[in-house]
Amino acid sequence: MAESILIVDDEPAILTSLSKILEDEGYQIAMAKSGQEALKMLGADPPDLMMLDIWMPELDGIETLKRAREQAPQVQVVMMSGHGNIETAVKAIKLGAYDFIEKPLSLENVTLRVRHALDQRRLQEENKTLRSKVDRQFELIGTSPVMQKLRTLIKTAGPANARVLIGGENGTGKELVARAIHQHSPRSDKPFVAVNCAAIPETLIESELLGHEKGSFTGATAQKRGQFEQADGGTLFLDEIGDMSLSTQAKVLRVLQEQQFMRVGGTKVIKVDVRVIAASNKDLQAEIKKGNFREDLYYRLNVVPIEVPPLRQRKQDIPLLVKHFLKTHAEEQKVKPKEITAEAMVALEQYDWPGNIRELRNLIERLMIMVPSETIDPSHIGLLLQSHSTAAGGTATAPSPLAMKNFDSLKDARNAFEREYISRKLREHNWNVSRTAEDLQIERSHLHRKIKLLNVELRPEN
Repeated sequence: MAESILIVDDEPAILTSLSKILEDEGYQIAMAKSGQEALKMLGADPPDLMMLDIWMPELDGIETLKRAREQAPQVQVVMMSGHGNIETAVKAIKLGAYDFIEKPLSLENVTLRVRHALDQRRLQEENKTLRSKVDRQFELIGTSPVMQKLRTLIKTAGPANARVLIGGENGTGKELVARAIHQHSPRSDKPFVAVNCAAIPETLIESELLGHEKGSFTGATAQKRGQFEQADGGTLFLDEIGDMSLSTQAKVLRVLQEQQFMRVGGTKVIKVDVRVIAASNKDLQAEIKKGNFREDLYYRLNVVPIEVPPLRQRKQDIPLLVKHFLKTHAEEQKVKPKEITAEAMVALEQYDWPGNIRELRNLIERLMIMVPSETIDPSHIGLLLQSHSTAAGGTATAPSPLAMKNFDSLKDARNAFEREYISRKLREHNWNVSRTAEDLQIERSHLHRKIKLLNVELRPEN
């Protein structure tokens, strides 16, 4: 569909000539002879771009621009004037106009400026869409009492500038909590920079956090801005801070105290305004007693403590999480999300999830890939989790060897799943191929081909 442009000018000759130029470029054109008429048209059907003359009777272009930004802030605006001056142009840009063109208008200049304005609008829309996807990706899912308490803590901690220390087991979503705190803070439009302290070698972590100057050590071929510098004005999330060495802890403590540092090999003092949120799956007080963590750093970080609950303490959230992960994976892979039976959901709720939400998300992704049917049932869950639960709640074992095995390709993973699934169904039906095919809802001949192709044993082992 052609992009739409509204031309607003009190001179009929300008309206006519400009509309012809832009129509020839393939744009859909609408025209207004006054600011009042333009505002009515904005309310009815906002265009992608408005070209607005400044000098008009009754309601001039500057006042029209002010009202247009309130009424339709998504519309890109290019101002036009035959009496332009720098002061007027600056005022228009401050009020939200994208560009300012002086009359008389030239064909080449108009088409170029219009193209740039619409390109910028497309980028803004794409960024908005991407941000929405990112927000969904990092959304905290759950309505359980512990999650409601966690959300209250996040909303309380967010607006403050205090440092936060997040505790919790691996896979519970500590980074999601840190991002949520950032989003509830006045820094939400500034950078959120996440650093996994456990994943960076000890020899590189100082350079990673503080940056380095060119030539400061072997391999430093260019100047590098550190994570503290990149997070200036925003939030720095130090994940797994309990794995940081004592020497690095001392440097981080100094930055927190002074809000300034020097890059590795540098002499210039760099000042930053950074809010630090830290997280660890370790008991840091126990690490202090062992001599592995600085007590003064702990108290610097632990201004607002937040503990993220493990999944086993919020099992009522599992159905919401499962549906969220099914939908998310389907959108990412551009496939139809699978349905999950009530019995399969019960099986998921009975498992203890030692790997927490990360383990659940990975399992759902495997089920989306490996289950051939459109519906996930308890047999699929059992095959991947080997969940042995009793009617009273029971206990569950770790995932099956198939779930844990590393495959060379998706085809190998699917074949392995189908082989084990068909073998399981054959055993359930005492190796009767006809009844197994009926249960699997496939033709008997199709099942025979699968058995031969996947080399499935047709008799139990002795």
